[in-house]
Parts: sequence; structure tokens; C-alpha cells
Amino acid sequence: MPEIVRYNGEILAIFIRHEPSLEGINFITPSSFSQQVAQMRHPAGKTIAPHIHNHVVREVVITQEVLIIKSGKLRVDLYDDQRNYVESRIIGAGDAVLLASGGHGFKILEDIDMIEVKQGPHVGETDKTRFTPVGDQIIIVK
Repeated sequence: MPEIVRYNGEILAIFIRHEPSLEGINFITPSSFSQQVAQMRHPAGKTIAPHIHNHVVREVVITQEVLIIKSGKLRVDLYDDQRNYVESRIIGAGDAVLLASGGHGFKILEDIDMIEVKQGPHVGETDKTRFTPVGDQIIIVK
């Protein structure tokens, strides 16, 4: 089951732990999210029909990103839209997180190999505003 972090009614992040998924296709994001994430589990021999994705014009107003941890350990620090620290979570190999809203920062706890997926096209530094992280003495890991 995904761990959903909400703050002031907004979903900040959805953590997907390395554990068996339910059978079939199970979307864990609301259909309104610009980044859609599903967990899938199928038995050997199942066929998924070939398909193409149609060209559909979409408007994306905020970047949502997914981190998939291949190896290592990462602390994810979550902030609200006003840059106020909310909480932290630790994820490791096989885990993933969808960063949906608010702000976020990271501390590498073990050498890490990860994949990041987010909307494009990439516009560089104009896509984000950096700010000072909360001090380690304030961190609350849940």
C-alpha cells in the first residue's frame, strides 16, 4: 500500500515501498495528476495488447517527479509551498516516490543509484526555485 503524505489538504508525496503489488494494474495517483503512476503485477503468460499512445494536448502547470531507487538509501525532506519543513522519509533499493506538490530536498545516506522521471521538455534552472534546507537537528523521519 502506498504511503501518502498530505499537508493542509494537499498531497505532497506518495511513497511506494518495495513490496509485492496487488494483482493487475493499480493506479496510485489521482487521475488529475499530470504524472500518472501505477503498480502492476501479472502472471507469466499474460499478454498485454500492443498499443500506441495518441497525441493529446495537455497543460502542465507544475512539475511532478518520480524517483526510483535502484540501490542505496535516500532521505526525502518534504516542504509545503511556502518552503516550511513538514517531515522526512527514508527510502531504499526498490522503493519509489512521486513528489507531487510543495518542495523537497534530499540527503544521500548511502551511495545511491536512482532514476528520475518527470515531465518535459527540460527548461533547466528556470523550472525551480532553490531555498535553504532545514537543519539536520530539525529533521523528523516518519
